[in-house]
Amino acid sequence: MGANRKRLLKRGEQLELIIKDMAFGGVGIADLETEEGNFKVFVQNTIPGQKVLARVVKSKRRHAECKLDEVIEESPNEREVPFQAIPGAPYARLPINLQQEFKQKTTFELFKRIGGIGEIEALFDTYIASPQDWHYRNKMEYSFSVIRFDLDLKEEHDDFGLGFKHRGTWWAVENLDGDSGLFDEELESKLKDLRLWFENTGLPAWHPPKREGFFRFFVVRKSRRTNELLFNLVTTSDGLKNFDVPGFVAKCQDLWGDRIAGILHSINDDKGERVQSNEGSSTLVFGRETINESINGLDFEVSMGSFFQTNPASAERLYDKAIEYAGDLNQHEGVIMDLFCGTGTITQLLARGIKRDVIGVDIVESAIEDAKANALRNGIENVKFHAADVGKFLNEFPEYQGKISTIVLDPPRGGIAPKTLRKVIAIDAPRMVYISCNPATQARDTETLIENGYQLVKWSLVDQFPHTSHVECVALFEKK
Repeated sequence: MGANRKRLLKRGEQLELIIKDMAFGGVGIADLETEEGNFKVFVQNTIPGQKVLARVVKSKRRHAECKLDEVIEESPNEREVPFQAIPGAPYARLPINLQQEFKQKTTFELFKRIGGIGEIEALFDTYIASPQDWHYRNKMEYSFSVIRFDLDLKEEHDDFGLGFKHRGTWWAVENLDGDSGLFDEELESKLKDLRLWFENTGLPAWHPPKREGFFRFFVVRKSRRTNELLFNLVTTSDGLKNFDVPGFVAKCQDLWGDRIAGILHSINDDKGERVQSNEGSSTLVFGRETINESINGLDFEVSMGSFFQTNPASAERLYDKAIEYAGDLNQHEGVIMDLFCGTGTITQLLARGIKRDVIGVDIVESAIEDAKANALRNGIENVKFHAADVGKFLNEFPEYQGKISTIVLDPPRGGIAPKTLRKVIAIDAPRMVYISCNPATQARDTETLIENGYQLVKWSLVDQFPHTSHVECVALFEKK
């Protein structure tokens, strides 16, 4: 036991490491030699070839997990980019082809380890790249804080900050002073001017540890279709009477002019670090509350709170692949079902051009209402939407029992709860198209599906978020 204790690292201990490899989720791997042999150290958001300083957050018998403190030496693979580095794009300096190689390699390893599929490469269909490597996002959330992390001095200061949370903290903000390369160049290049206007009001930015202050978040949506912008300024009510709302609107118009579709001002007095308030109000102070957007020829009215794909150009390719996997739906007998349908995008795409009904199911009633409105707007009549728990759906709608031939499911990041997955399997659909924003949970569910008589026929990767560790999967399962 004594020998074991000697080789364990202590929480908070700082290590100098050379990253040799990468695991799924953008986790760099380094090796430490000990008296007992090789000891693995995992460091999030690092790249093979980097020399880093990392701090131990969790130590186990054979490995440790660390938080990145600083990159001492860059990887030979890194390249200069003309954008401000931000925490949300840890791989921006890594060429996109290498990013894709790492994502594909580590996802293969994940399916072998968690899904138990040794022949995963043979089943692989294609890697679908994002049409745009840069400026692909249509929404960005900026945080205020009185604690600013200085990127040059690498230390925290009392200041007025507006930008992104410093990696590994929930209290300190890095000012965004220019284009991040992920969102909108004009918006982000002028954000510092708006920050100075906010600071000159004399009202304080939010103090996360003390949970007090006025300015909290600035959220922006962008329409790919019209290039318009929708703003939401989130503040507390503490100091509201001293805030010049018309002046704020005028400053935004001065900076971004006719691109502004609407401006909302929301009150959030909750103590948690979330944009959405449990009891807060939201007031339209300029323009309109929605922007127009399109995906695969479908039109949508998107509000600030709507769920909508963050990279719509890449989402179009994902949906095309899912519909391809669903096959010729006019040749199928039975009902086509879109589970976890959200606002009904996939449901409408499945229904468009076929003569049979497609049903969409989601537990969120507001999403179902939006789905119905979207289908009406697009003139798609052969869809039926149901607000229901997926696990209880057949009990509530027994008329579909034994009649569902194809299921398309796109669950949230946590995947499908095991109990719900068993009920999906019990539907006994011959074909299942599984879209996942988290390959780890899909790999876990794949093992369960195989154990219950389904066969993984083919699958693809979709890169919706270049310069991050995220990658999505589309898989086709058929009943043996």
